[in-house]
Amino acid sequence: MAGDSRRITTRPRGRDQLDRRTARVVGTAGFLTAALLPLVLWHRAIGLIASEFRLELDYLITGWTAYALIGLGLLFGLPAVMSIGRSPGSRLYPRSRGAYAGWGIVLYLLGFALAAQVAQIADGPGGT
Repeated sequence: MAGDSRRITTRPRGRDQLDRRTARVVGTAGFLTAALLPLVLWHRAIGLIASEFRLELDYLITGWTAYALIGLGLLFGLPAVMSIGRSPGSRLYPRSRGAYAGWGIVLYLLGFALAAQVAQIADGPGGT
């Protein structure tokens, strides 16, 4: 073993890889942006829908499904965001991280597309 010339080297980071702290900051900022974007874009539509609140199935489905999908997407994305920069052996690293991220993205985008349509309907014909 005295003549063993093996060295332990660290792999250089690629240009598309961030250090752990930067990755966490970017992930958290992206998550917060995704959470606030629907409120910024559709605060008027949300206000119109909420002003006529009633416990009727048709109203709840047509008015609030889009925002419920966005909320579910954010909930599914939360474990993936919280595990950014952690090693796969960590107790805070979810086993199905990719599945959580996938479901989060799909539900969020479905809700986003539906919320855009709900906003157009809420504005009515000739709306601004």
